[in-house]
Order: sequence, then structure tokens, then C-alpha cells
Amino acid sequence: MSCPHLSGIAALLKNAHPDWSPAAIKSAMMTTTYLSNLELQPANLFDMGAGHVNPVLAADPGLVYDLQPNDYIPYLCGLGYKDSEISGLIQRKAHCGNVTIPEAQLNYPSFSIRLGSTPLTYSRTVTNVGRANSVYVAKVVLPRGVNVKVHPERIVFNRLKQKATFTVTFTSKGFSAETYSQGFLYWLTKGYVVRSPIAVISA
Repeated sequence: MSCPHLSGIAALLKNAHPDWSPAAIKSAMMTTTYLSNLELQPANLFDMGAGHVNPVLAADPGLVYDLQPNDYIPYLCGLGYKDSEISGLIQRKAHCGNVTIPEAQLNYPSFSIRLGSTPLTYSRTVTNVGRANSVYVAKVVLPRGVNVKVHPERIVFNRLKQKATFTVTFTSKGFSAETYSQGFLYWLTKGYVVRSPIAVISA
């Protein structure tokens, strides 16, 4: 039943925000979810994904991680798709060349990381759709065995639709091979909690 529920909520969000892209709608639903299971205990990311959608909060998420169709081209190139395959998807000529990004670099409202001994840094861009004048502060619930550094730790907005870019650096503190660890990145301000799940596996 997840698909019809989410499709209906997406339609409601599009009606409330006609200028939102599909990626912005998805971001709003992912970053405002419930995390508890039926026993009101924290659920595992692999049980729930980003969580159980909350349509009321999704209608006013504060920040969104937006994407436009062209943003997916370097992502698909980085996944190893051929120019001809991408051209078939986008219905126009595509050329990867040097325009590739790692899988985890896509401006997605979550992080899925394969981490070895070398630290990894990825960037994200958020768009302010909450209050014009607002200050968000980063908070991280660390995955076990992983250190996470956000820069900057504070983002200031003075208008709606303003964008801000930040980086997140993941450093292994030593955890078992092929072991998953999970955590969360929060952007917090009065009246808004914007949460991104983090899943890390050792390389």
C-alpha cells in the first residue's frame, strides 16, 4: 500500500506547492517522517527507509534537497551507463566525458556510503522553503564507528528559495568489514526538523 499512499500525498503536495519539482516533493516526504515502529521503538533504516511519511509536516518541510533532470546525467555517467543508454533515457544526445559524479554525490536527502580508510567528502545543496529569515544548525547522530563532520555547521537564510551548500565528511573510526552502521543528519531551527538518514558500510 505504500505506493498509493505516497502517490496521493505527492499529489497533495504538488497542489499545495505547484512550483515544487518531483525531487523537492520527495525530499519533503523523506525528511519529515516518523521513525518509530509499531511498538514505538526506533526502527532500522532497512526496515523503514527514510521513515513513515507525515503529510502534514511534508507540506511545510523547511528545507528541500532539490534536483532537476539534468542533474541526473553526471550521476548516470558515474554509475557506468553508456552515452547511448543515457540518450535513450533523456531523449536527446548525451556525452559523459568528464561530467561524472560518485553515486553518493547526487543531491539526495540521504547518504549511502561505502567507507574505507580514506575519508570521503560529499556536498549537498538545500533550498529554503520555510521562513524567509531563518538560521539552521546541524546536528549529527553518529553512525557506529564513523565520525561525521558538517561544514558549515550553521546556515543562515534571509529569503525564500535561497540555496545553501554544505559538505559532509565521513571518517572511519574502525568498524567490522561488511558491517552496516546508521545515523542521521539533522538541520534544526525553531519549528523545523529536517532529517537525512545515513547508512554506511565498510569498504
